[in-house]
Amino acid sequence: MQYEAGNYDVIVIGAGHAGCEAGLAAARIGAKTLMITINLDMVAFMPCNPSIGGPAKGNVVREIDALGGQIAKNLDKTHIQMRMLNTGKGPAVRALRAQADKFMYQHEMKKTLENEPNLTLVQGMVEQLIVEDGVCKGVITKTGAVFRSKAVVITTGTFLRGEIIIGELKYSSGPNNQQPSIKLADYLKELGFELVRFKTGTPPRVNGKTIDYSKTEIQPGDKTPHAFSYETTEYITDQLPCWLTYTSKETHNIIEKNLHRSPMYSGMIKGKGPRYCPSVEDKIVRFHDKPRHQIFLEPEGRNTEEVYVQGLSTSLPEDVQPHLIKSVPGLENAQMMRPGYAIEYDAIIPTQLWPTLETKVIKNLYSAGQINGTSGYEEAAAQGLMAGINAARYVFNKEAIILSRSEAYIGVLIDDLVTKGTSEPYRLLTSRAEYRLLLRHDNADLRLTELGYKIGLISEERYKKFKLKKAAIEKEIKRLRSIIIKPSKEAQALVQQQGGSPLKDGVRASDLLKRPEMTYAHIQKLAPSDIEIDKDVTEQVEIQIKYEGYIDKSLQQVERLKKMEDKKIPEDIDYDAISGIAKEARHNLKEVRPLSIAQASRISGVNPADISILLVYLEQGRIARVTNE
Repeated sequence: MQYEAGNYDVIVIGAGHAGCEAGLAAARIGAKTLMITINLDMVAFMPCNPSIGGPAKGNVVREIDALGGQIAKNLDKTHIQMRMLNTGKGPAVRALRAQADKFMYQHEMKKTLENEPNLTLVQGMVEQLIVEDGVCKGVITKTGAVFRSKAVVITTGTFLRGEIIIGELKYSSGPNNQQPSIKLADYLKELGFELVRFKTGTPPRVNGKTIDYSKTEIQPGDKTPHAFSYETTEYITDQLPCWLTYTSKETHNIIEKNLHRSPMYSGMIKGKGPRYCPSVEDKIVRFHDKPRHQIFLEPEGRNTEEVYVQGLSTSLPEDVQPHLIKSVPGLENAQMMRPGYAIEYDAIIPTQLWPTLETKVIKNLYSAGQINGTSGYEEAAAQGLMAGINAARYVFNKEAIILSRSEAYIGVLIDDLVTKGTSEPYRLLTSRAEYRLLLRHDNADLRLTELGYKIGLISEERYKKFKLKKAAIEKEIKRLRSIIIKPSKEAQALVQQQGGSPLKDGVRASDLLKRPEMTYAHIQKLAPSDIEIDKDVTEQVEIQIKYEGYIDKSLQQVERLKKMEDKKIPEDIDYDAISGIAKEARHNLKEVRPLSIAQASRISGVNPADISILLVYLEQGRIARVTNE
């Protein structure tokens, strides 16, 4: 029996990493928001690796923070270790990575949701959407509760028709043996959504007390304190180490002997898995020439003995897994606490979404996270943030926010999904971004804080601090460009000490800083500032000056791209009325329905010749439009 349970501006289905960001963003913008999740004890749960960040992904976490999201603040309060990766390389690929205390992280996020004034958090299983004339107007739960709203965001992760697979065993389940969502998946198909079957997996967990760490290599956190959020001022210093070991010849032999029992090779698993996060069986088969593979032992929290065996992801039968574990140096006597498993689930083919993350099939319905075909907590949180922002902005009749590929990794992520789609669980990589020198880990605040403030997610106090930082950077760069350093004994000695060629004449301090052997600290000795400058300001000064030429070149490319982005394509254009476009291009253009010439040019199968024809057609002004019958 159904009953009226309440009216809201925005309803978010799910409370994983996408759902949390969506709900908080919508509520903080001012929308009366409801979050419904299957199990309140699983809010922001990490069913897989208890870590966040790394190349590209760490950049995304910083971008979410710059826009006013929550994941970075939560991580800074609950991590057990942080490391800056790729410190020996350029700033474009440096990235922060943290090991989270998965239980503290989960509890901290739940507390944040519960304390958000505009947000209501309830437990329930959504089985149906309220759709009238192609417009989503609410949800109906398994118990008959009818919640009405102006917009709905689906963030169901891997729960849609989820099935866990261990060896020959397959059973209906969400991750970590939670209830799966069956009827909602069926209902989405009824509404006309195309779904795809994807697969992901997780390794066994072992009891840390039974590990012989003397046979492993310690992987400590950095001694220098780090933070993901630009607002963090207090740092966790009592870090826990991770440990590195390797597979052995015996590991490989066990896998090869039991491949016939692996659901990956027996045909039991039908879904496509992530290429960049293969199971250990897949690694042994694909890279059979490698004598060993890395295994990281990662604590799951401060108050548990469970250790995540990173690199040993498997869906081999449960009776095989203890032997597999014991074949790894240091784990000879390790006790398995939970077996590894694969999980198959339904996802929406993401080309059915607009760049706002609103679905093309149903108006006022948004989707975010793994339901859109991605993998990873960071990708999910980023999509959740943008879906929540756009759902709330729709409610308040404001223009949607779409980040470009040159503004943020979040822009790259969403554009890749909605323009190119994905044939496997999508993972964000630095190589996917053509402007990665602009999208650095260190400058996310400079790129996005202004926008976060405009949206209403950045406080006045934080915005004022940001403006002061920006002004300080500009002032110091201007100072270094105005100072001439003469070839004095002190200057020549310092340059020679760093292995540089002697100064022949006076040189601008900014030009001397461009030398690879010179740092801002060296310049300060020769041209000291009369005021104390914050470290985050000097970091920006050094990077912006050193990479000025490369940055300017990237900005010129962005300007050229902007001209193509500015050439808009009507949503209802009739591609069948445009003669000369290749058959494949016509089909793909009709499927994606790009909003600009730039987006059209990124669609698979659309060639420069097709773009030229489309441009001519648009410039002629005689645009045929599709009529809805």
